[in-house]
Amino acid sequence: MVIGDEAKAKEILLDIGYYRLGYYWFPFEKSYPRYEERTHVFSADTRIDDAVKLYYFDFNLRSLLLKYISRIEIKFKTLLTYYVSNAYPDTSTWFVDTNVVNSDFAQDFDSKVYTIELKSNRPIALHHKHHPQDKYAPVWKTIEYMTLGSTIVMYKALLNLSLKTMIAQRMGVKYIEVFQNYINVVKDIRNCCAHGNVIFDFKPKSSIRKGPDCHIPYGNNQNLNGAIQVVLYLLGTISKNRQHDMEEEIIALLRKYGVSPKVRSVLQKESGFKHWNI
Repeated sequence: MVIGDEAKAKEILLDIGYYRLGYYWFPFEKSYPRYEERTHVFSADTRIDDAVKLYYFDFNLRSLLLKYISRIEIKFKTLLTYYVSNAYPDTSTWFVDTNVVNSDFAQDFDSKVYTIELKSNRPIALHHKHHPQDKYAPVWKTIEYMTLGSTIVMYKALLNLSLKTMIAQRMGVKYIEVFQNYINVVKDIRNCCAHGNVIFDFKPKSSIRKGPDCHIPYGNNQNLNGAIQVVLYLLGTISKNRQHDMEEEIIALLRKYGVSPKVRSVLQKESGFKHWNI
């Protein structure tokens, strides 16, 4: 590896750490992407600056995605609360009512969702202080502190298919199965970003489904660009202005860090950004 400024390299390693930065110079090694056969031998003319640029691309993209995914998460929770609560106005805790959700979700709600950690959030704790007879806080309070993953499971547990379809369509997706696939992809990328994971080589747990709603470029159903296309599509159903902002911010990152030919090659081949204007 070419190290132009040794003092700067030491500063970077003390800031980021050898182990973490190693994820970002792996793509410049001859054995990439065969992790089990990793030799740690670099391709010719690999520079530490390239690994650092890829690291900061990842770092800034994670923050960007979390900002916009939060809009999607809030919209999804709002629609779920609004439509189901209006369909069942006689119960504010329909998430444990087996007339509304399947029995598995209702039975597991205490152990998997309504945990001590969730109940320790101040509004929930205050609700139980003021209403000690209530086993649960109403859904519009509870759902605010549920994870996106738990909210998706709640949606899947709904027995009323018409409600599930209505919510999916309000999120811009015609079919329940496609919407569940899309929102799971959003959850996967959101969790990677929230936990500081490497995302330039992100792969969703399930391939992104083809559908009439969101156009996924050919060969991008299991990479970062495919996931970003899903986020952009769902965001666009909420705000075209925010969708445009997100696109422009991603382009700016691609141009800033893709100025290095080696980094640009990684972002095009591994992340799927071939069709972006960089």
